[in-house]
Amino acid sequence: MTSIIQKAYAWFSDQASEADFEDVYRAEMPRVYNFFRYRFGDVSLAEDLTSETFEKAWKHREKYKRDLSAFSTWLFTIAKRVSIDYQRRRHFETSLNESTDLPVVNAYVEDLIQKKEDFERLSSILSQLSDRDRGLVALKYGAGLTNRSIARLCGLKESNVAVILHRVVIKLRTEWEMP
Repeated sequence: MTSIIQKAYAWFSDQASEADFEDVYRAEMPRVYNFFRYRFGDVSLAEDLTSETFEKAWKHREKYKRDLSAFSTWLFTIAKRVSIDYQRRRHFETSLNESTDLPVVNAYVEDLIQKKEDFERLSSILSQLSDRDRGLVALKYGAGLTNRSIARLCGLKESNVAVILHRVVIKLRTEWEMP
């Protein structure tokens, strides 16, 4: 059985097949989608930007250099640039407060109302962060990347990423606990 990494490498070779692309897409799509979902707080926009990211990856697959970075690092570099391009196109920064879409997980009305209130409160707190800090939170908790991967993507040292995220989490907890 071929690993996802091997399929990703095959994806960029002359032997790439639609099945290889499909496997890589299925493996990486949730992380890319979550990055955009955390970043912008809009389900439809996250879907569109995820699609755009994979389209660009496929279109520019010959530019990937496996000896320079891991596949996921290369893919998230594209995702980060797609995010920046989107913001430039719109000439405004999308606030997480604009999103009212919540995943429907539980049929109980009270739970849904509580989740919506919590999401709105968290969105409000996140919107107070700097653009850099929101981006780091999206990469860490939305996309599930490691500090090392985030550091490579952002041009920071791994320890710097850890310190920034630690301070952001403390700030979020403090704001959350305030009445």
